[in-house]
Amino acid sequence: MTNDVVDGVLAALADPTRRHLLDLLAAHGQATATTLAGGLPVSRQAIVKHLTVLGSAGLVDSVKVGREVRYAVRPEALDTTARWMTSLAADWDRRLAKIKRIAEQD
Repeated sequence: MTNDVVDGVLAALADPTRRHLLDLLAAHGQATATTLAGGLPVSRQAIVKHLTVLGSAGLVDSVKVGREVRYAVRPEALDTTARWMTSLAADWDRRLAKIKRIAEQD
C-alpha cells in the first residue's frame, strides 16, 4: 500500500504545473479551478485535469459548495512519501558511514 501511495505521489509531482497548484492550494487553503487558472498560463480545463491527477494521488480533495467545486491539499499522502524518503535517506547514510569506516581502517 505504501509503495502505491509513494508511486502515485511521485508521478503526480513530476509535473511542474501540478507542483505549482499544490503550492497555491497550500498558500490559500481552498480554491476553485477557475481561481487557480487565473494565475496560470493554462486553461481552466487543463487545471481540472491536473487537479484530477493530484486527487487520484491523494494529494488534493474536492468538495462541492453550491455550484462550485473547491479543492484543498490533503497532506496524508505527502506525509507518507516524506516518511519513505526519510527512511531511504537514513539507509543511504548508514551505507555511506559503513564505507567511510572501511576506508578509514586502511
